[in-house]
Amino acid sequence: MKSMTGFGRGEAQRPGVTWSVECSSVNRKQLEVAVNLPRELSELENAVRTEVAAAVSRGRVNVAVRRETGAAGTDSIHVDHALAAHYLHAMHALALKLDMPPDISLTDITRLPGVITQAQAETAAEDAWPPVQEALAAALKQLNTMRTTEGASLRSDIESRLSQIETLLDSIRTKAATVPEHHRKMLRQRLEDAGLPLPLDDERLVKEIALFADRTDISEELTRAASHVKQFRAYLDGGAPAGRSLDFLLQEFFREFNTMGSKCNNAEIAHHVVTAKTELEKIREQVQNAE
Repeated sequence: MKSMTGFGRGEAQRPGVTWSVECSSVNRKQLEVAVNLPRELSELENAVRTEVAAAVSRGRVNVAVRRETGAAGTDSIHVDHALAAHYLHAMHALALKLDMPPDISLTDITRLPGVITQAQAETAAEDAWPPVQEALAAALKQLNTMRTTEGASLRSDIESRLSQIETLLDSIRTKAATVPEHHRKMLRQRLEDAGLPLPLDDERLVKEIALFADRTDISEELTRAASHVKQFRAYLDGGAPAGRSLDFLLQEFFREFNTMGSKCNNAEIAHHVVTAKTELEKIREQVQNAE
């Protein structure tokens, strides 16, 4: 099991250039990939998405690709002398119009938009893809390592809660077998208290107990719930992502316990059902972050 939450970073070195890729993921019902690339490399977006989809099956993954150029790289500083002169003349004219001293420094001029720009040589997409792919692979590997580690914690918590649910099912099963007999005793006691005692083999009493036993029978729900526990563990032990399957199975789990609660007609069983549903709700919170 993997969590859908994780982070990974990878780098690829080339002469004068370092390509870095950061991948972060959070939970989503489906796979969503958001890619942030340098402007001139926008055509690589589909290739990046394909790589991510091959490594991740569920969650929102944000991918940020950056290029860092060293001192020996292709960055250069460009000074627009004509624009600087235009700014200077305009500022002098303004100072003259406002009758103010033209107290203008070189720093003031260089801070104005467009006077100094940093030019960066663009890299062709076909040349950039090999290092980007290398850095992306490293980032995705680190991302999945973190997701696997967190997934192990999720699985441990889920398994402990499944064991608790199994214990509750055993208790419910044991108690359910005594419910018809308890109802028979309570019914006879009420009749005796009302001055209407009936023999144990009275047809009316036997029919009432049979109808009650049929209405409160939860053996099918118990069998299906036990089967859901086994299926849940099978998904946990499987190698494929099973978050969506586990989410669906939880809905079936809740349905069985809801039916037990409505049919049981027993306070102790109802208490066990509420406890089991509380555990299921906690499992659902974990499953919602499972890939």
